[in-house]
Amino acid sequence: MTDQAISPLRRRMIEDTSIRKFTPGTQYTYVRFVKEFSIFFGRSPDKAAFEDVRRYQLHLTSRGISAFTVNAAMTALRFLVPNIAPRSR
Repeated sequence: MTDQAISPLRRRMIEDTSIRKFTPGTQYTYVRFVKEFSIFFGRSPDKAAFEDVRRYQLHLTSRGISAFTVNAAMTALRFLVPNIAPRSR
């Protein structure tokens, strides 16, 4: 354990992935994807809306990121912020 502070959102994500028996590698990857989105978004990812995530997805695609990696990033974001899925009309 480190002395470094962990945000409540990150702690919740780590706890929730532990409950679901995700491997430490998967946990690390999900946290990294969410951190990268947060940097792009400029604030906490739990404040994101569907359009913010869509813009991030377009950003990743424009950088030449593989479809596999984009899908993994979206899965991580959906895991943490379930309200990012498009709303049905």
